[in-house]
Amino acid sequence: MDIVGEMRARQPRWGVVVGAPTQLKKGLSQRHLMMIAIGGVIGAGLFVGSGVVIKDVGPAAFLSYAITGVLIIMVIRMLGEMAVAHPSTGSFADYAREAMGGWAGFSVGWLYWYFWVIAVGFEALAGAKILTYWFDAPLWLLSLGLMALMTATNIVSVRSFGEFEFWFAGIKVLAIVVFLVLGTLFVLGIWPHKSMDFSNLTAYGGLFPNGIGAIFASIVVVVFAMIGAEIATIAAAESKDAAKSIAKATNSLIVRILIFFVGSVFLLAVIVPWNSLDMGASPYVSAFTAMGIPYADHFMNAVVLTAVLSCLNSGLYTASRMLFVLAARREAPVRLITVNRRGVPMAAILTSTIVGFLCVIAAAASPGTIFLFLLNSSGAIIIFVYLLIAVSQLILRPRTPPDKLLIKVWLFPYLTIATIAGMIGVLVLMFLEDSTRPQLLLSLAAWVVVLVLFGVTKWRGGSVDADGVIDSATSAPPEATRVLVLANETLGAQVLLDELRAIDPKAKAEYFVCVPANPVDTGQAERTGAVWVWQETVKAAQERLDSTLSALATEGLHADGELGDYRPLTALATAVAEFSPDSIVISTSPEIHSAWLHSDVVDKARSTYDIPILHITPHVPEVLAG
Repeated sequence: MDIVGEMRARQPRWGVVVGAPTQLKKGLSQRHLMMIAIGGVIGAGLFVGSGVVIKDVGPAAFLSYAITGVLIIMVIRMLGEMAVAHPSTGSFADYAREAMGGWAGFSVGWLYWYFWVIAVGFEALAGAKILTYWFDAPLWLLSLGLMALMTATNIVSVRSFGEFEFWFAGIKVLAIVVFLVLGTLFVLGIWPHKSMDFSNLTAYGGLFPNGIGAIFASIVVVVFAMIGAEIATIAAAESKDAAKSIAKATNSLIVRILIFFVGSVFLLAVIVPWNSLDMGASPYVSAFTAMGIPYADHFMNAVVLTAVLSCLNSGLYTASRMLFVLAARREAPVRLITVNRRGVPMAAILTSTIVGFLCVIAAAASPGTIFLFLLNSSGAIIIFVYLLIAVSQLILRPRTPPDKLLIKVWLFPYLTIATIAGMIGVLVLMFLEDSTRPQLLLSLAAWVVVLVLFGVTKWRGGSVDADGVIDSATSAPPEATRVLVLANETLGAQVLLDELRAIDPKAKAEYFVCVPANPVDTGQAERTGAVWVWQETVKAAQERLDSTLSALATEGLHADGELGDYRPLTALATAVAEFSPDSIVISTSPEIHSAWLHSDVVDKARSTYDIPILHITPHVPEVLAG
């Protein structure tokens, strides 16, 4: 039964839910998650970018990947620890929010979303560039075509995303495995007309031809080749056993980085001289060609295209889910939490897609200004996000009960502190390098903009217009015969009954209770991840409705009720149209805790309906005359 059906089946005769959203469909199987986890770190940055790193560092480039791999492993291990200890949380932005406050959660969420929507546009252009190897067509047209294809894949269903990603990741993994097997046979001399040969490691200037410092300088480039490992922790939320999936994904990351990155880059440096002219452009094509394998260029171009499409596909998925969670926390437009009948967050996907399309258009219209600015302004953002994740784990670990630490970061807090220092070191290196300094500065500017937006959000949410408020102690409302109660956060039954006696002293009125099924109002947005948020919201809202009706019935009052639209004002409008009340009661928590008061729900209701409105909280009841 879908969530709307469940809500209707559990309600009295008023139980019609208008416009209630459904939950995200749990369409990812363990097969999907396993391949997403395995192939998540393999992108075009490995297939193409590794050649640049080898030319800059020399044969010792594999050490750059090993050092960077340690940083990434530590960050994902931290995510794994926090995700298993707090399995109901669907976004790692929540860890920063819990550890450091709203500004940190807001920053992580929006910065991560911004990084991926820019990456989506860039990957679409990269994929189009590869297609021109076989097709003669405008770059912008091919880019838009790839964007449209991956958008359709994400919109159809969660399962379609998982299925595409399964095969994309499978092709990437197969290509690397084939290279590792053939490359190992080649360098060991188990190859026709070939003897064991490791001379390329030292023949052209030694293992460190550009100095040991080049190893650390290249980390700035290498770290971006490994981005994506954290996607498994987001995707796992849409599986049936999230904690188990996250644990497997984080535990296997060490082997994946050791084999796919360190192992393959080592073989590249052994097979092809590090200073080869072809190394920077397409290192794997050069290696396959050196081994005498025909059609290597076509094969590797197809593999790189697959890696690009995989990144584009998962980028849209990741951006949309992060936007979904931000909306559930009232840090993005609340409409973005709606999903279609297939359990897909259409609004969040299309919003993220639009930005990707705009990036493609910017690249076609102004590649040297607007598009370059967008790329640079997102260049260091992922380092900021990883840094905040590490700091969050450092703060949250002491607060976590030992029985919940099923996955632990090793040698806490020493390795955590070392990881934080490593991330700061990467940022320092970015500042020292002329080529990456603009990325760091513009990314910092982007973070400042996000913090300003957070301040604006808090300022708008905290401003409650108190004009026209009448204290119930000095002005009693008229007696009512039809009372509509719009119930927000949990309010003690006695407080509610005490206030109802003021407008219905003879206990003769008819009552209708409406509880909006909203994840923020029920408190589920703070405790429950994206995939479970609506299921738990309906449960919590139904419990609130049942308890309120029970309290009214105990007092001998005639009461009915329903779950309403997730938008409180829409739920109120529907209930008013159906019940025709002569008095409205809106119950909320105190202003400091009330999402409704932050959104001016009471004031907007007062300005809309020309009937008395009683606003009550656990501490300060007040009558708002219509």
